[in-house]
Amino acid sequence: MVIKILGSGCNKCVALAENTKSALAELGMEAEIVKVTDFTEIAAFGVMSTPALVIDEKVASFGKVLKPKDIVKIIEKLAK
Repeated sequence: MVIKILGSGCNKCVALAENTKSALAELGMEAEIVKVTDFTEIAAFGVMSTPALVIDEKVASFGKVLKPKDIVKIIEKLAK
């Protein structure tokens, strides 16, 4: 699983990355977490509002910092 955090590297992006790490730890899963700061690449996902969470090339969330429990729900849904 590859998880991308899209954004400029702002505090919200950092918080989303930390919450993602917490969610993975809660699930006992490992994933590659990639921070994407290139706006051309971000726009290629159709994301205009950051931070955004992309799991296996699918945009799961954008424009907000998800709590770890919300990220857990998204990962569980995608893992099915």
